[in-house]
Amino acid sequence: MHRGFTGMGLTELLKTADVPKGSFYHYFRSKEAFGVAMLERYFEDYHQRLTAHFSQGEGNYRDRLLAYYQHTLNQFTQQGIISGCLTVKLTAEVCDLSEIMRAEMNKGACRITALLAQALDDGRREGSLTFDGDAAELAQVLYSLWLGANLQAKMSRCASALESALAHVRTLIAAPAV
Repeated sequence: MHRGFTGMGLTELLKTADVPKGSFYHYFRSKEAFGVAMLERYFEDYHQRLTAHFSQGEGNYRDRLLAYYQHTLNQFTQQGIISGCLTVKLTAEVCDLSEIMRAEMNKGACRITALLAQALDDGRREGSLTFDGDAAELAQVLYSLWLGANLQAKMSRCASALESALAHVRTLIAAPAV
């Protein structure tokens, strides 16, 4: 998370993890194969946490969707960095270097946008939010907007991109008129 995938050599990784090289190669044929496994695990964990958040979180679906975005903004405001998001950290770094890692990242992102789409549909059915168009298309827009805002916040070390994106999310998933 701190040095990037290419910034940390395999020897240093194994030394830090106190894993013998032979043991590593027993499980992974290459550092790239390790990267794919790392991404699989990351996205599986992220998917489980997000599923739990949307199904058991506080408030209605609109509240839960907004809380999902607000959490990242709060973390950034407190820590001054984008932390914990492997997608933000690795997208630009590995997508041009490793086709299998790019494909794994895309697969994970597609699962996350599918969860967002389901939450949007559930919120629409519940009556807690309204939006124009298809939930899957809006989920892709929301994910892309937030990913871009995270990258801008990472570059500028300023929360304004995240704040602006959250304001747009609030508009895109409006509360129903009373």
